[in-house]
Amino acid sequence: MDEKGAVLPKGQIGELAVMGDGVMKCYYRDPIATGAVLKNGWLLTGDMAYEDNDGFIYLVDRKKDVIISGGENLYPVEIENFIRKHDAVKDVAVIGLADNRLGEIAAAIIEIKPGYACTEDEIEKFCMDMPRYKRPRKILFDIIPRNPTGKIEKPKLREKYRVEGLVGKLTHS
Repeated sequence: MDEKGAVLPKGQIGELAVMGDGVMKCYYRDPIATGAVLKNGWLLTGDMAYEDNDGFIYLVDRKKDVIISGGENLYPVEIENFIRKHDAVKDVAVIGLADNRLGEIAAAIIEIKPGYACTEDEIEKFCMDMPRYKRPRKILFDIIPRNPTGKIEKPKLREKYRVEGLVGKLTHS
């Protein structure tokens, strides 16, 4: 559904919402959290998804990870999946960083495979096959932190680069 709670047409990306007898009624003793996820009988999952013409639902990304850059919604998972195809890339995480003109920009934090070398220019050239608005505007090389279940810890990356002074000071090229 869209931001106003309207059901979207097939093929259009919106927040996945579910309704039914098996859906929770509330968070225990937490009306604020309940109000954030339950709207008019719908449970908002926090997942961005779309439905195809056959009724299959495809998850695109987490709503909290979506980057809004110059009015365009960027889905980090799409950018990450593209960059992972590069031979030297072991892992990648894409996060949004504040930008004075665009609101946010996509920053790719890339972990290189042992025994490989890679430069920002090489990644930028590799990304030329992506639509321009989806290309990361900042390339950083670092270890990708993961939690014990293997999930990328994007909040840690956002905090690290905010502390290092990147957030709020970046300009785009």
